[in-house]
Amino acid sequence: MPDAPKTFRYKRVLLKVSGEVLMGDQSFGVDMKTVDTVAKAVADVAAEGIEICLVIGGGNIFRGLSKAAAGMERAQADYMGMLATIMNALAMQSALEKIGVSTRVQSAIPMAAIAEPYIRRRALRHLEKGRVVIFAAGVGAPFFTTDSGAALRAAEMGCDALLKGTSVDGVYTADPKKDPTATRYETLTYQDVLAKDLRVMDASAIAMMRDTGIPIVVFSIREDNSLRRTLTGEGTFTVIQDAA
Repeated sequence: MPDAPKTFRYKRVLLKVSGEVLMGDQSFGVDMKTVDTVAKAVADVAAEGIEICLVIGGGNIFRGLSKAAAGMERAQADYMGMLATIMNALAMQSALEKIGVSTRVQSAIPMAAIAEPYIRRRALRHLEKGRVVIFAAGVGAPFFTTDSGAALRAAEMGCDALLKGTSVDGVYTADPKKDPTATRYETLTYQDVLAKDLRVMDASAIAMMRDTGIPIVVFSIREDNSLRRTLTGEGTFTVIQDAA
C-alpha cells in the first residue's frame, strides 16, 4: 500500500534566501544553475497549493557592509545593495517563469519598467491567486538588512512561518565550517537567539518575529528536496519560536 501523502505544516510562507546561496560554487555573481535549482524547489511546493513569497539577499553582488563599500557613505552603499537584490529577484523570476510558475516582482524602490511597486493588498491578491511573489529592494530605506525586509514582509503577508534557506542545515553553537565540535539546535526561543548572539538574523528581524509570533525555520536550501521536507517537518532544521 503506498505511503499517505505528507501534510504541510504551513499554508503561507516567506522564503528568505541569502544572496551568497545564488553564487553556487562561484566566488561572485549569479550561478543560474543554482538559481534554477532553487526555482524548481519553490515550484514543487507551489504546485501543492503552498502560498509562497520570497526575499533574496544581494550579498553575491554587493553588500553595504563590505570591503567594496569601504569609505563609501553608508546610505549610498545600502542603496547599491538594494539594487543587487533587484537583480537577483529578476534572475529568480526568469527561472520560475521558465518552468511555468506565475511570478510577480514587487520592489520597495519604484522601478516601473521592470517590477511592480510594493503594494501590500496587491501582493496578498497575487498569493491568493497562486502566484509566487518576490519582494525586492529590502524595505526601501538604508540601514535595514534584507533580514529585516523579510521579517516585515512575512508579517505584512500574514505568513505562517519565515523560512531561512542558507548553506547550513540549521543554527549551530558555533560556525560548523570552522568548528567541527559545533552542534545543531533543534529548537530555540527568540530570546535565546538574542541572548546568545547567534547571528541567525539581525536583532530587529528577530524582535519583529517575536512580536508577531511568526516562527523562523532555518534549513539548508542547498540540500535536495529540502524545502519540501522542511515544510512537511521531515527535514533537518532549527525552529525558532516562543516556548510552548
